[in-house]
Amino acid sequence: MLKKTITKMKLVITYLFLLFSSFYYAQQTKNNQNKKYTISGYVVEKGSKENLPGVTVYLANTNLATVSNAYGFFSLTLPEADSVKIIAAFVGFAMFKTTLSLHSNQTLNIELVNNNELNEVEVLGQKTEVVSQDVQMSKIDIPVEKVKDIPALLGEKDVLKVLQLLPGVQKGNEGSSGFYVRGGGPDQNLIILDDATVYNAFHLFGFFSLFNGDALKSIELTKGGFPARYGGRLSSVLDMQMKDGNKETLKGEAGIGIISSRFTLEGPIKKDKCSFLVSGRRTYIDALIYPFLPKDQKGGYFFYDFNAKLHYILSDKDRLYVSSYFGSDKFYFNVKEGKTATGGGLKWGNATATVRWNHLFSNKLFSNTSLIFTDYKLVISASEKSRDNNFSLKYTSGIRDYTYKTIFDYVPNTNHYIRFGIQSTYHQFSPSAITLKATDIRDTTLAKTVYESFENGIFFEDDIKFNSKWRSNIGLRISNFILKDKFYVNPEPRLSLRYLITKDFSFKVGYAYMNQYLHLLSNTGIGLPTDLWVPATNKVPFMNSQQIAAGFAKDFLKKGFDIVVEGYYKNMNNMLSYKEGASFLSLGTVEGKPLTWEDNVTSGKGWSYGTEVLIRKNTGDFTGWIGYTLSWTQLQFNDLNFGKKFYARYDRRHDISVVGIYKIKDHITFSGVWVYGTGNAITLPLNSYNASQFQLPGGTFNQSLTNQGLVGTVTDYGQQRNAYRMGAYHRLDLGIQFHKQLNRCIRVLEISLYNAYSRQNPFFYFIDTDENNKKTLKQLSLFPLIPSISSSWKF
Repeated sequence: MLKKTITKMKLVITYLFLLFSSFYYAQQTKNNQNKKYTISGYVVEKGSKENLPGVTVYLANTNLATVSNAYGFFSLTLPEADSVKIIAAFVGFAMFKTTLSLHSNQTLNIELVNNNELNEVEVLGQKTEVVSQDVQMSKIDIPVEKVKDIPALLGEKDVLKVLQLLPGVQKGNEGSSGFYVRGGGPDQNLIILDDATVYNAFHLFGFFSLFNGDALKSIELTKGGFPARYGGRLSSVLDMQMKDGNKETLKGEAGIGIISSRFTLEGPIKKDKCSFLVSGRRTYIDALIYPFLPKDQKGGYFFYDFNAKLHYILSDKDRLYVSSYFGSDKFYFNVKEGKTATGGGLKWGNATATVRWNHLFSNKLFSNTSLIFTDYKLVISASEKSRDNNFSLKYTSGIRDYTYKTIFDYVPNTNHYIRFGIQSTYHQFSPSAITLKATDIRDTTLAKTVYESFENGIFFEDDIKFNSKWRSNIGLRISNFILKDKFYVNPEPRLSLRYLITKDFSFKVGYAYMNQYLHLLSNTGIGLPTDLWVPATNKVPFMNSQQIAAGFAKDFLKKGFDIVVEGYYKNMNNMLSYKEGASFLSLGTVEGKPLTWEDNVTSGKGWSYGTEVLIRKNTGDFTGWIGYTLSWTQLQFNDLNFGKKFYARYDRRHDISVVGIYKIKDHITFSGVWVYGTGNAITLPLNSYNASQFQLPGGTFNQSLTNQGLVGTVTDYGQQRNAYRMGAYHRLDLGIQFHKQLNRCIRVLEISLYNAYSRQNPFFYFIDTDENNKKTLKQLSLFPLIPSISSSWKF
């Protein structure tokens, strides 16, 4: 019944798409009798020539407008006139105005001046973002500067930490950078850096993300109503663009913190034509603890990131971008006892490379072609060396992608913004491979399997303006997945609709049908590197979801703030989970064959629904936002919890975030963050028993195994999964920044307090047994009040 309903809904959306498109194109042909000409060009930042996406370019005193794309290109078609006044507006930049005589097609390259370069009177003339006008709902653009202003753990500025402060984005455990969007798991978030997919976005076992804010230009999160150009995930799209590099002067930024240092350098290779960007970060936790370790016991941990980008303007119609990211975490230890040396470690990392070519076919047709490489790998190792025996174990897992993508932007007039394109990805999955080496046996590799597959997609979407009130984005994506003899083809209709009740108050609704052919197997649900990426197979079905959202958006332009209220409902099918007791290291046989990850998993369903409220203050000396989420997320698996529904671990009834940034003076900025969340749903151990106490037919419970130490206790978790709640989570972070102009640079000194009132938030519960066999439930907390200080220099 559900499948029939889904099929009918997809067909209805597809027919609506064709109907609206045919009707509107007919109307457009009828109205095209007057002469019209096109103004097109690129929008850049003055002083750096950095391309600016999302800039509104419009004809003064009208609703004829367009928006620059991800590469700063815009196209605006207007009726012929002796004089037209063009305005460009973007948050954080002064408004641009110019007057043109329009009797032919014209090229207009716009330079916007950053507010930091303006005096106070000019800043008052800027235009703020108008959320009520945008057709896309459930989308939030995050200014990079806001990321840098918000206090963070140990002073490490983190994009994913800021995302956790937005409504609809649930936090992971204490200190974790994992995030859950509208009931979906970490694997349901499509994370993109310069067109490249990032599969593991975390450092330090999830405490920090790998995205260095100094190297980023734009951050955009979409939580629902996804445009057709995005596919492959169910819950969200996080699209980030790296800076292109300054094309006029050499500039840089460097910083020193408690656990890491960073640098960024950008500048022209050929002025106004070619630029570069390099950015790096490394922790020195290993170097700090090394002197305090015994000589026979050494170990450590560190991570690093490195970003690089080249931008070359080949001609007025062609531009080339080459960008890459490399990052890795390494934990290691070595212990020597007499003549025996024991060692081991855990290492994981990402590598991406993207080559993009922009081509302008005409003043209305723009294309971008990308070749993308992505690689993620995990290695766990252990070894023991002695005089008589050498032993080593190596566990590896990873995923590697090769992607081709071409997207076209076509802007026939001010009532249409059309995008269409194609994408093809070749996946190589290596879920797990274990290699054993020992003196008395030959090298043995267990459970090594490589899966090769193709994931393809073709899409069409049209942002249509019907009249001054109604506007819609109608799209259709056809996804395809090929794995051996499996061949899937699935339509994915998308629809976003906006109705203007007044000029600054709108109603919006969005629908999206999504398919996901990749799974992430996790025991913890917090995005640890031991989680495995695996494909849909003959035994494991692909995931799909439907999401519908509706809400209101209201702008208060004179007061500089806006309010967005949204409600959503989402169902998810074929979600994966490990069976009871299974993990990524499960070994053994089934019917004489080696046990694989497919034998360890079970599939089920999920439901999530709720309401989100976002109140933002965008201008003035005091800025920030308040976010509130009321939500429910439930799961159901036939092989878990006796087939009954249960609340997901990341289900959180109430979630509140309050963010404030106050510019006390030109050189002093104070910021604060307060968060509150209902505790995670968990399964608590009710009791534990010695295995030998159990009387079974024929005697006690496998006494021989108990004597060998292989079976010691049996833990009773009850019959209901995730039936208990951890204590509520809340925390206050404070920070103050002092900016000082030196001879050749600006120095920023920041002092911050993480968990300012030292709240003992629960991270883990366990049962402790004292000498009188009295059992007590105890709580483990990670972070008390943590002060930090950091300094950065910008030149």
